[in-house]
Amino acid sequence: MTMMQLWTMDALGRNSLRQQTAPIPSPARGEILVKVAAVSLNYRDKLVIETGMGLPLKFPFVPASDMAGTVAQAGEGTKRFKVGDRVISTFRPGWIDGLPSGTARVPPYETLGGVHPGVLASYVAFPEDWFSQAPETLDDAEASTLPCAGLTAWFALVEQGDVRPGQTVVVQGTGGVALFALQIARARGAVIVVSGSQEKLARAKVLGATHLIDRLHEDWVEALYRITGDRGADHIVEIAGGKNLGRSVEAVAVHGRISVIGVLEGFSFSGPSGPLLLKSPTIQGIAVGHRRALEDLVRAVDKIRLKPVIERRYAFHEVGAALDHLDRGPFGKIVVQVSD
Repeated sequence: MTMMQLWTMDALGRNSLRQQTAPIPSPARGEILVKVAAVSLNYRDKLVIETGMGLPLKFPFVPASDMAGTVAQAGEGTKRFKVGDRVISTFRPGWIDGLPSGTARVPPYETLGGVHPGVLASYVAFPEDWFSQAPETLDDAEASTLPCAGLTAWFALVEQGDVRPGQTVVVQGTGGVALFALQIARARGAVIVVSGSQEKLARAKVLGATHLIDRLHEDWVEALYRITGDRGADHIVEIAGGKNLGRSVEAVAVHGRISVIGVLEGFSFSGPSGPLLLKSPTIQGIAVGHRRALEDLVRAVDKIRLKPVIERRYAFHEVGAALDHLDRGPFGKIVVQVSD
């Protein structure tokens, strides 16, 4: 077979997204050809498709960044993988460890499904450094959820946050990153989940949440004070951004940490400066993470038997329905099955 299926677009907007056929690419020197088995969708992918997010997209454009698959062919000079190896993509190609590239004027954001081509295709041919080994204990759909959502939670709580036993972690929401954060934090300490859905809170309890706060029926900051005896949270996984970041400043413990990973309430933020000055918290933006941390996560997944939460798996021709599901706010991840 010399042709493959892929989703591509020649302009911004959901209406321009089309399933098409194209020749299977051949790996250049230093590249591997990967047969894609599953693609995990992020809310960011929906935003890129609809708005471009200000990124310099090159049309025709293939969206999505997170995949798992099997090496089908290794190009000349490759050393890291062999044919038959199971691999996952890296969200930020080229960021191996340490500090990413970029400047104060132009911050780094060179990702798959953005500046670089995406992975919503039957095959992809990329440099071998753009991949990591897949976990042995996860199937392809589960493994495809690690490059962005899984790594974001891991980078926030472990790589940067150093969450320790006995600490209290607040997780906002029940999306993909949030549920990874819940499971990672639960292995190390108490986890308080804040959500606007009683049904989703009940499901979070099953995953190990120690306390539940329904933000639609009570002030979540006051509820947190009550639960912690006014101490506050050692670490808050901030999903909403915007004005909610100000509430997180109120909720965080003295010298606590807030990891900002979402902007559901907007890209501009505001909040009280008094608690910020008096409590001296660390507020850090988390833009996923580097390949070395992803490799650490893969090892941890196999060791602790962490299981990603997938609400639904869609067939390859159902990408439109999968994007609609993202709009509704899934409990965990949405995955597109590309091949068996």
